[in-house]
Amino acid sequence: MHYQGSCHCGRIAFTVEAQAPISDVIDCNCSMCRRRGSLLWFAPREAFQLATDPADVATYHFNKAHIDHHHCRECGIAPYSEAVDPRTGTNMVAVNVRCVPAVDLAALTVTSYDGAAL
Repeated sequence: MHYQGSCHCGRIAFTVEAQAPISDVIDCNCSMCRRRGSLLWFAPREAFQLATDPADVATYHFNKAHIDHHHCRECGIAPYSEAVDPRTGTNMVAVNVRCVPAVDLAALTVTSYDGAAL
């Protein structure tokens, strides 16, 4: 399945391929995710394709700076982040499914993650 997503103004647009419909997401309570209200779905980085100019993507790091938190330079929306899965060494992308219009948010199974404890 191919999903399309974007920031609010559309300067960051992307497609991501999923092996199955997106149905399970993570609600992290770390200081970043709690404030921006992200619902995260994870995929291998190679399944993600940025469809717009990378120059429009700004990146923020905090804590141990292991995650590239990307947001739009224009509207400020954060549609995705990138990091290496420490368990496997795989490059991963965390998509904020709130930025993917085709995802029915009410139908998702949401799992809480205690990122604040890290």
